Amino acid sequence: MSVQWLLIGAALLMAVGAFLRARRVARRLERLTESYWELRYEYGQLRARVARLEPPVAEAGGAGGNDLQEPARPPGNFVPLSSLKR
Repeated sequence: MSVQWLLIGAALLMAVGAFLRARRVARRLERLTESYWELRYEYGQLRARVARLEPPVAEAGGAGGNDLQEPARPPGNFVPLSSLKR
């Protein structure tokens, strides 16, 4: 019977340890998520400031002489909702 109590005690210690570790990981994940969104916000702010400082590419007077330039597209898989047809 004492072996069973030892196993129960060891299982309880392991459960408490796992619970404490899960709480630490949850707090760290919360901090990382908050940092991620803060960085995204700051990136957007800096991007807007740079866009105000730099002239648009079409007005820069490129020497290519191509009047039929494609509109600038954001990088990635972004699809503006206005371009979707119903």
